[in-house]
Amino acid sequence: MKGRVVFFVCVLLALSAPLFGQEAAAEAGEGSSAGTGNTAIWKYFAAAAAVGISCIAGGIAVGQIGAAAMGAMSENSELSGKALPYAGLAEGICLWGFLVALLILIL
Repeated sequence: MKGRVVFFVCVLLALSAPLFGQEAAAEAGEGSSAGTGNTAIWKYFAAAAAVGISCIAGGIAVGQIGAAAMGAMSENSELSGKALPYAGLAEGICLWGFLVALLILIL
């Protein structure tokens, strides 16, 4: 599974390299202005991927933390207050993905 994820990330990086080169050429004045609209489209895909991946990862983390917290609370009810911050930290992953998406769209 980890090999597939690494392969997928490498393919995404390889496919995104021409976009950065095209943007640099447009800034230098060497390229035509026809390609600049293409990079604007990829901004929206990047923002969607940032939110989507972070929300999926946050959901997986909250699910595992919640299951472990329920198991611990069934044995000792005093642990409920100690498990709550960990679930909040896992939900924060989604917020960071949203902030990254905002920065991608603004900049």
